[in-house]
Formats: sequence, C-alpha cells, structure tokens
Amino acid sequence: MSAFVNGPVFLSRGRGFAAGSRRRAARIVCTATPPVKVGADVDSRVEAGKALSAQGVERVRFAPSPTGALHVGGARTALYNWLHAKANNGKVLLRVEDTDQARSTRESENAVLRDLRWLGIDFDEGPDAMGGEAGPYRQSERGDIYVELANRLLESGHAYPCFCTEEELDMKRKQAEAEGRPPQYDGTWRDADPAEVKRRMDAGETYTVRFKIPDNTTIAIDDIVRGEVEWDANATVGDFILLRSTGVPVYNFCVAVDDALMGITTVIRAEEHLTNSLRQILILNALGFPVPKYAHCSLILGSDRSKLSKRHGATSCDQFRLDGYLPNAMVNYLALLGWNDGTTKELYFTPEEVVESFDLNRVGPSPTMFDSDKLIWINGQHLRALPVEELAPMARDHLVDQELLDPSVESDSELSMFIAGMFQGSMSLVNDVATEFQGALGFPVEECISTGEASELLEDDGGFKVIAESILSAYDAGEFPNGSSDDHAAEWKAWVKALGKETKRKGKKLFHPIRLALTGKMSGPDVGQVVKLLHITEGVAPNRVSLAERIDTLREVVAAKY
Repeated sequence: MSAFVNGPVFLSRGRGFAAGSRRRAARIVCTATPPVKVGADVDSRVEAGKALSAQGVERVRFAPSPTGALHVGGARTALYNWLHAKANNGKVLLRVEDTDQARSTRESENAVLRDLRWLGIDFDEGPDAMGGEAGPYRQSERGDIYVELANRLLESGHAYPCFCTEEELDMKRKQAEAEGRPPQYDGTWRDADPAEVKRRMDAGETYTVRFKIPDNTTIAIDDIVRGEVEWDANATVGDFILLRSTGVPVYNFCVAVDDALMGITTVIRAEEHLTNSLRQILILNALGFPVPKYAHCSLILGSDRSKLSKRHGATSCDQFRLDGYLPNAMVNYLALLGWNDGTTKELYFTPEEVVESFDLNRVGPSPTMFDSDKLIWINGQHLRALPVEELAPMARDHLVDQELLDPSVESDSELSMFIAGMFQGSMSLVNDVATEFQGALGFPVEECISTGEASELLEDDGGFKVIAESILSAYDAGEFPNGSSDDHAAEWKAWVKALGKETKRKGKKLFHPIRLALTGKMSGPDVGQVVKLLHITEGVAPNRVSLAERIDTLREVVAAKY
C-alpha cells in the first residue's frame, strides 16, 4: 500500500521551517539564511560531491556543534582529522553543525575556532573567509538542501509522513518498555491508508518525515579502528525521523547529506557516533550517494574509568591554555590518547613530527585514560626544550597578568630573558614562573629557622654563623658581588670559592649556609642568580625583598641567635 495520494507528498515551508502540508506539483520553500538554490542546484551539488570523493584525494572533516567550549575529546577528533589529512596530502574541512538553534551560538563557534588556532589546527575549507567549493559550511545555512533531498526521498518511496503526536509516541515507548521490547517506532504510518493520509493533510495536520527502512536490511562497515561492525537495521533502529514536525532536519540526516555533498572520503570521529553510522549509511544508500570510510576512535576516560567530564578537572582547551600548557605539548599528548607509532616514543616536539609518524591504522579500539600527570610531564619536557627567546614573552606576560612584574618590562628585555632562563629548568607549566619568581624574591629566613628546618645549620659546627658573618663583613666592605656587574656569574663564582677557602668549608657545608643566609630557604634556584635577579628587578617587582633588606634581617637574626 502506498503512502502517497495521487502522486508524491511534498513539503512546504513558510517562514523558516513551518509545519508540513501536502501540495501537488510544488517544491520546497525554505528561508534558510542565506538561502541556497534548490532543484537543479542540488543536482549539481550532488555531482560535485561525487566528483570530489572520487578524485583520489583524502577529504576529512571536523564538525563541532557550537554549543560550548572545545573539550579534550573534540580536540582529539579535530587533531586526528588534521593529522590524517596532512599525512596523506589530503584536505581537512571545518563544518559547523549548528542546527540546534536553541543552544548554538556564534560566540561558541568563535571560541572553538580560537582554541583550534591555538592548537595549530588549520583548515583547507570552512565557513566565511576559509572558503571552499562545497559550502555553505554551516548547517544552518543549508536548510534548502536538506528539505529538497527529503522531498526526493518522499518521492522515491524511501520516506513517508508520520502523523503520530508526541503523546502517542510516548505511550508507544512506555508500552514497548513494559513488554520488554526496544522502544523504537512501530511503523504506524509506514503503510498507512492513502485516504487517511489525504484527509489529515487536507486538514493541515502537522507531521514528521520518517525514513522507511527496507525489510530485512543489514548494514556492515569495516571500521578502520574497530574492524567489522554489522547491524540488523530493522531490529536496531526502526523507521527514524528525517524532518521534525517543525520542518527542522535531524542530526543524522544533515550529517549524511553534508558528508556526501562535501565529498568526504573518511569520517573520523568518536566511538559514541558509531551507531549513527547505521542511519547515515541507510540515507546515503537511499539517495545513491557514496559511503565514506569510517574510523571511530575510543572513549577517553577519567581517572575513575568513567567517561571524561568536567568533574575530572580541566577538560577544555581554553582552560589548559590559561593554566599554562603549551599548544605543541597538548598536540603531543592528544595524539597519544589512543595512537602510537609502534615504538615507545612519547615526545613529539612539533606537529610536523607527529604528521610524519601518524597512521590512522595504528589508532587502537580500547578506551584510553586521560592522565593529568603525564600531560604535565610532557608539557614540562616541551617547555624545557623551548629556546629562551620563545619562553621569555610567555613568562613575562604571565607575571604581568599576576601583577608580579611591571608592564613596562619588555618581552625581549634582559630581565625577561633572565627570568625565563633562570626558572625554565624548574617549570612544568608556564604559570609555574609566578611561584618560582615570588619564591626567589621573598626572604622567609625567620620562618625557616622557627620551623626547625634549618636547625642543623644553626648548630656550632653547622656553618651558618661563620658564613653569615662573612657575608655581612663583605657587604659592609663593599666587596660582596651584588649583581650589578655585567660579569656577575664569574664574580659570584670567584667570591664563593674565596669564601670557602677563608672558612675552610666546601660542598653542602658551604653552599647550604650561603643559601639560608641570602634566600632564607633550604632549597631553590642558584643563589648567584637570585642575587642578580634582585638587582635587575629593582623598581619593577612589587613584592621584592631587596639585598639591602635581606642584609638587615640577616644582621638581626645573627644578633638574636648568637
């Protein structure tokens, strides 16, 4: 029995996507902004998409929904698409899946693009200035295309109107659950009485458009990551919706159409989209479009082995950036979340290094755990490998943001370079420079002594008294290397050597008392560098305890203790 009455049912849309109605010999009207031409234009797009997918060039896409920030999972998907395209001399497209108008915002889209740029991921085609031959690249601007192709599925008998109300569908779901059946559509309107279809359409009732799954249909794919996957389509999903009663196309319909018309050859996405492949392939087959290859990447888990989420800590790229992670380190770590090059190699200092080794066939199917400690370790390795000239502006900017350094200090100044070189070896994150810088400029000698941490040095043979008195004498005599010399490092080394001979002390018996006397701590950066830092930060570091102030405090400590 046919679902059509006196010819095919067509969809008419007034402003935006209005309710459905039946019109003979009419085509779709859709006011997508900006609108695209339908009919013959869609035919040309279909042929262009087929030609693109058949030209032998890999075409992949990253398709975010602009409803929030770019998180780890999405960033990895974008990266794998980018790496696969670059490794195979292909093209990577950016497609914005913004059909959820209630949640999609241009602000979120811009934020996602900003994060992708920070990671160094660029695109060959995409919205606005990116351009390309398969646009528009926002789904909200492709409404005419979807409705036109839905119309063709109605005309060919691959789809039909469904007049079930939400209340009726809810009752059907509850009944199925009560009977232990999968809660899928039962096909009420699949082979409806043509007269009843006509009556309801004439009455102006709203309807959805459902895809008509052929009987006894099995869909199988050879997933690049997961291997052979097969579905019994009738048992798995039942007849599913293509267009809602408002005329808005559903996610899977848009994705299938866009992948075909944009000539996508390989779909690389998260494992959670695996079951969507069934609906999308059914749509592609019904429209006569080529089916791309698929690669569904494993889930990313948190430390408790549940799906990674905000409760596991920072997961958005923007937060990682704010926390002081380097983009190349993030690329390095994200690439390893499910992939390896067949060796034990873990460090790739540039994206180009990853591209040279990347092979989609080496992405594993098992879930991978997000390890914050390993990410910090990788970031530290990248940070310490940076030329000081690259680290200096980052360190300077963070110190200025934290109001620890005057904005007048230039990124390429002697001070910025000195700070970067001084603390680079002890930093794992760019933001660590603030803690290190504050620590070096402080002088908590009294606190260190009161806690008992330095008790051994304060004993008669501990060395603190004799070293402190020698420092005070040298300072008073103007012989202490105070950091003002251009050759301070050499002068400091010579002074320490002479002090050792004078006091007959060496090794930690010499260095530990010097450190306590001049930094107020038992550990930290090179003391000579601290002295130099105190000199060159004069007037530009608000929380600095100057050398003169340290000497005064040291004098008081010696007088009180001895």
